[in-house]
Amino acid sequence: MPTAPRRTSGRPPRISREQVVEAARRIVTEEGVGRLTMRRLASEVGSTPMALYHHVRDKEELLVLLLDDYAARTLRRPELPADPRDRVVGSAAAIHEALAGCPWIVEVLTADDLMSAAALWFVEQIVDGLTACGLTPERAVQGYRTIWYYTAGELVVRAAAARRRADDERATYREQVFADLDPDELPRLAQVADHWAALTTDDTYLNGLRALVDGLVAAR
Repeated sequence: MPTAPRRTSGRPPRISREQVVEAARRIVTEEGVGRLTMRRLASEVGSTPMALYHHVRDKEELLVLLLDDYAARTLRRPELPADPRDRVVGSAAAIHEALAGCPWIVEVLTADDLMSAAALWFVEQIVDGLTACGLTPERAVQGYRTIWYYTAGELVVRAAAARRRADDERATYREQVFADLDPDELPRLAQVADHWAALTTDDTYLNGLRALVDGLVAAR
């Protein structure tokens, strides 16, 4: 009867920073940012938490590496129009498109203190475009923040709604409430109640973005 192979003792296998980032990306993509810990990551790469610290200082630095990795693989600088207002819209739309397929990135970015240096070109285009529309540099930065909050919020809400629909096919609580609205108390909502869900799942991001940029420029 053959014996089981003996386990050899010694140091864990050598790993590279690229392997660390790739394993971290798998974890956050499949399980979410909340599951990414140094211990979980070490288990994924077959190493020890201490060995990981040769490559990354802490989880925050690891998240920055993930942001840079994602930006390098997906962010493409589009050809932008000369009109500054359209340049702002085009830059924000490019950010939205790049992030739409990766909800965990939005979750990291909404912490508001982490960012990828590779994405700064898009921020520059938005701030420069708003400045060219007549805003002061300070107001242009505030305008960029407003655009980012709108973009991130839209992505977060859509991702959460998609997860909920995927996990539960039953009618949502909102659908149950809207099915029984009192037209005397809430006449406008009752008027559109039967197609509220369809209206609120329409992709209106670009329309809202254009209206937002118009408002920022008009308020100068």
